[in-house]
Amino acid sequence: MTLTRQPERLTFAPEYDQPVRYMERTRSWYQALGYPNVYQWAHYVEVPFAPLEKPLARSCVTFVTTAARYQSDKGQQGPGAPYNAAAKFYTVYSGDTALEHDLRISHVAIDRVHTSMEDNRCWFPLEALRSAVATGRIGALARRFHGAPTNRSQRQTLEVDCPEILRRCRDDGVEAAILLPNCPVCHQTLSLVARQLESDGISTVMMGCAKDIPEYCGVPRYLFSDFPLGNPAGRPQDPQSQAATLEWALRLLESAPGPRTTLQSPLRWSESAAWKLDYCNVEKLTAEEIRRRREEWNQARSVAHAVRQKGSGL
Repeated sequence: MTLTRQPERLTFAPEYDQPVRYMERTRSWYQALGYPNVYQWAHYVEVPFAPLEKPLARSCVTFVTTAARYQSDKGQQGPGAPYNAAAKFYTVYSGDTALEHDLRISHVAIDRVHTSMEDNRCWFPLEALRSAVATGRIGALARRFHGAPTNRSQRQTLEVDCPEILRRCRDDGVEAAILLPNCPVCHQTLSLVARQLESDGISTVMMGCAKDIPEYCGVPRYLFSDFPLGNPAGRPQDPQSQAATLEWALRLLESAPGPRTTLQSPLRWSESAAWKLDYCNVEKLTAEEIRRRREEWNQARSVAHAVRQKGSGL
């Protein structure tokens, strides 16, 4: 038997060069920080699916983000900022798509080691969507986009936030929605939003960087970019990748044959995939680092609790 010699470029990739298992990583991380209760991720078998009722070139499209509006009195929120619990928000907000906005993601558990948060087009594709309208790729951009809070309470998300986003979409005549999560819980939150919108006849596509969470929850259409968390709409400072990522999402919105359709972007973050080894990897922490992280997390929880209580008037 003669074996054909394989080209050198077709050698096997490293075992770690596969989508990061964020549910597993975060579970181990919080257990190491002293939180023994295992978080229960939302999980469904049946998934609603609403096909587009008319071509995208004649459809009204909005987008839903988990990014927060910049608040000048809430501390660091810019590029390189640490986790900032004070910048979190707890109620749905909306923004005028005809205006400019300063949205940031310093409040979420994104990958702060391998991405810098310098280019908000990576998570806020307003510019790309305006271009899609100008070229006739989509019919119209809805008058508002929406911000979804990423509370850990699934009941709050399902009973309050999802219906409110649906109501606002209906008020604006939305026929399709693009959803852009950032951190792990963001991916769950917008998976639940997608299910709510689809159940009421609004077609959705999610653009994200965590594969396991939306697929475990069960979403209709998912464009997965194998990038560090915080870059659902493309690479930073790379308009070409951002335009391509949006186009793949729009094609998926048009062509998905049914629910649970995942399309993976062909783009790679970098030549090396070693970045995938770093996120919430307790095996890389010393006992002293774990102690310090535990103190930081407890402090952040206290700040978030105070913000939430103030916002609710308690």
